[in-house]
Amino acid sequence: MNDLHVRLAEETDLATLVRLRDDAARWMLAHGITGQWRPGQLDEDHFRRVMASGEVWLAEAGGRAAGAWELWWEDEDAWGPQPPVAGYVHRLMVDRDNARPGTGRFLLRAAERRIAATGRTFARLDCLAGNARLNAYYLDAGYRVVGHKAGKPQPGGVPKSFTLLEKACGPVVAAE
Repeated sequence: MNDLHVRLAEETDLATLVRLRDDAARWMLAHGITGQWRPGQLDEDHFRRVMASGEVWLAEAGGRAAGAWELWWEDEDAWGPQPPVAGYVHRLMVDRDNARPGTGRFLLRAAERRIAATGRTFARLDCLAGNARLNAYYLDAGYRVVGHKAGKPQPGGVPKSFTLLEKACGPVVAAE
C-alpha cells in the first residue's frame, strides 16, 4: 500500500467522488447486495455538504482515485447526542478497477488514525443490519457491535435498520 496517498478531497474532486459512490453501488447490486446503495442516489451537492461540516478523504494510486470515505464529527441520526469522543466513518468506497486488495482496510486505518489525531478515542460506523458480508468485514477489522438503530433516515431513500459498530483508536492506532 506504499503507493497509496490520502488527502482531503477538494471541490475539483466532486465528480470523482460521485463516480466512486455510483461504481460501488453498481458493484454491490451486481453481487446481490440490494438494500444498501443505488447509483445516482448521491450527487456533488451531497459531498459538498459533507465537506462543509466534516471531512471527505480521497485515496490515490498512480495518479488515479483508488477510494474515499467521509468522516463526520457527530452522527445523531444513528447514535443520538454523544459527547465529542468519536469520529464517524461513512461511505467507505473503493475503486475496484484501480485499487489493490487490502485498500479498504488501508482506508479504514487511515480514518482511524485521523480520528485519533484529533484526540478522539473511538472510530464509529453503522452498517446496514441485513448486509452480513459487510458486518463481518468490520468485525474482522476489529470493530465490535455496540447497538442497533432501526429507522435511520437515508439520503434519497426510506429509513433502514443499522448495526452500530465502534473501535478504540487511541495512541496505539495513531502510531501505526
